[in-house]
Amino acid sequence: MMETECLFCRIVAGEIPATVVRETDTTLAFRDINPKAPVHVLVIPKEHYADVVTLTEADPGLAGDVLGTAAVVAETEGLAADGFRLIFNTGPYGGQEVFHAHAHVLGGEPLGPMLAR
Repeated sequence: MMETECLFCRIVAGEIPATVVRETDTTLAFRDINPKAPVHVLVIPKEHYADVVTLTEADPGLAGDVLGTAAVVAETEGLAADGFRLIFNTGPYGGQEVFHAHAHVLGGEPLGPMLAR
């Protein structure tokens, strides 16, 4: 299912360009256009799910594919040795801005505390 107004669905469809770092049959990983760390890659399922909860409830295997792709991205981007952060922002309170399930792979420098207060 593709949502015609969804930014990430449009990237999957090739309507909007992205710097792709990894693609599988079920997932797409591309560089964030507003990076928060030296490495900031988004990993999405190609199929549209609004958030990680919806994705996991509907298709746990696809959720696993997203995690697997994130792990490969971290390795190929050179983050595995020093560590990285994997974040799923979910819902308005969680800071989700694009309502298509996606993981942020962040690293390349010390990232500091989880929450700034």
